[in-house]
Amino acid sequence: MANTVIIGSQWGDEGKGKIVDMLAATSDVVVRFQGGNNAGHTIAVNGKQTILHTIPSGILHDGKTCLIGNGVVLDPFVFLQETDSLAENGLDVSPRRLGISHKTHLILPYHVALDRAREAYKAGGKIGTTGRGIGPCYEDKVSRIGLRASDLANPDLVRTKVRQALLEKNVLLQSLYKAEPLDPDKVIDQVLGIADRITPYLTDVSGVIQESMRMGKKILWEGAQGVHLDVDHGTYPFVTSSNTVSGCASTGTGVGPNNLDRIIGIAKAYTTRVGSGPFPTELNDATGDFLREQGHEFGATTGRPRRCGWLDAVILRESARLCGLTEIALTKIDVLRNLPVLKICVDYRYKGQRIEYPPQGENALAEVEPIYEELPGFSEDISTCKHFDGLPSNVQKYIQRLEALTQVRIAYVSVGPDREQTIIR
Repeated sequence: MANTVIIGSQWGDEGKGKIVDMLAATSDVVVRFQGGNNAGHTIAVNGKQTILHTIPSGILHDGKTCLIGNGVVLDPFVFLQETDSLAENGLDVSPRRLGISHKTHLILPYHVALDRAREAYKAGGKIGTTGRGIGPCYEDKVSRIGLRASDLANPDLVRTKVRQALLEKNVLLQSLYKAEPLDPDKVIDQVLGIADRITPYLTDVSGVIQESMRMGKKILWEGAQGVHLDVDHGTYPFVTSSNTVSGCASTGTGVGPNNLDRIIGIAKAYTTRVGSGPFPTELNDATGDFLREQGHEFGATTGRPRRCGWLDAVILRESARLCGLTEIALTKIDVLRNLPVLKICVDYRYKGQRIEYPPQGENALAEVEPIYEELPGFSEDISTCKHFDGLPSNVQKYIQRLEALTQVRIAYVSVGPDREQTIIR
């Protein structure tokens, strides 16, 4: 099975960057298929950390083709900052190995301004957006007024679209949000000023993938955020603006779903969430503080401290159902070291009934009571373990119980942040 999709199976921040980086070593093409620079994938190699927001994680491997699909919303200014930074560190980020779909929608300065003004205006009703312009850009895409990457080759089209967009957006900024309007000419100058640097990267992503598969090459699809931030299937309205489920790998890059062989869900050995929204297993106590400090749970994109809690198997079970998970990669189990008792939420109690999957009404997850099982903890240092049989028995029992609860095999166990600290079963 050559083609693999990586998705986050919780609320994001599961450690996808490390697993994608590891699997990229045996892949030929790595593709981002949704989201924007509100995602941050942290990769540690030989003790050195690299944080990628836009460019696929495979860029750290020589000779890999990296693609940004049509399902992504791309901030071209952030893209160039990232390519410049990687180039300064000696990496090849030329169009020879890095491509952007002609159909990818662009995040522009007015999307960022609108995102931040709207969130400030909501005050107590904030949903926790990163303020990167992701939502407003997807809104323009659905409204059929968005600027796509291919438009950069047509300066007149850029001028027309920016002026039309700002007619409406400046009214919102000034009249509703009491914010400063944007000068269309300045925005146009900013966009056209970088057009010549972006257009060489334009490519037919669907065509490249199809040709690569015809040649027998291995494709790796890299998702952002997590399943439970999906705009349709997540904890609406506390969600992102794109579909994060595995099926979006097909729609977000222009390939048929019959080409997706493996679906690997990344899951932390506990649960975290950034921003607002229901979180049944959240711990606002010393154990939650312990997980945050030991796991270094601060957002790679925002720097915000993450909310921490026990592992929620109900959430993982739902991810398996929605995405057709064939395997799970379990990360950060080493963080649980020295906790005397480990809890797993196995079901919810909701309106007097015990349920196996999340309730589907708006904010209904805020009304559930987690039902826990307790397992014994462990104190051994597992950071150098190379094989599953070398793990302490209590760690093995924890993993095996999670497999039973989700009915999905745990094929990878991460025992530390570095690429090499991963057990492959």
